[in-house]
Amino acid sequence: MTRTAAYQHPLLALTLWIAGGLVVLAVVAAMVGHHLVKRGIREPFFVRLVNRVSENVVDVVKRPLTIAVLDEVADVLRTGHYTRNVASALQENREELKQMISEKIKEDPAAGHISIVPFHDRIIEQASETTLRVILEVLADPRTDELVSDVLRDNIDQIRIAVRDREI
Repeated sequence: MTRTAAYQHPLLALTLWIAGGLVVLAVVAAMVGHHLVKRGIREPFFVRLVNRVSENVVDVVKRPLTIAVLDEVADVLRTGHYTRNVASALQENREELKQMISEKIKEDPAAGHISIVPFHDRIIEQASETTLRVILEVLADPRTDELVSDVLRDNIDQIRIAVRDREI
């Protein structure tokens, strides 16, 4: 899927212009109202009307805007290569991870007797290296990418349904 800018979606662009104009109008009305109330003058009808209309328009615009932003975020999430990113980070920190895996194996109560085996440090080092290599191979497998894509798709669909069904 290709990413598109907001101005390429006419409804979204119009909605953003209306929302932006109303925000500016609401801020100006609030400042005028505050100034008049501060001077002891009653808030004019026009200011009350602008505030009321602004609230109604924000309520109407909020849902389509939320859904449009969610759709854009979902498109970006779908194009990511998360397993490659994880594999890259693991590769970058390979030595620290091997050391951490070795420490955890040595601290593991189930593997406590490994220290009496000859060449146990070499065995633990080999187990750490093998563990990392297998993890990197699993992350490089297209099936893992598909798994992550399925998880993201299902979560995005669930969020989208929740947003559309919810009274905002």
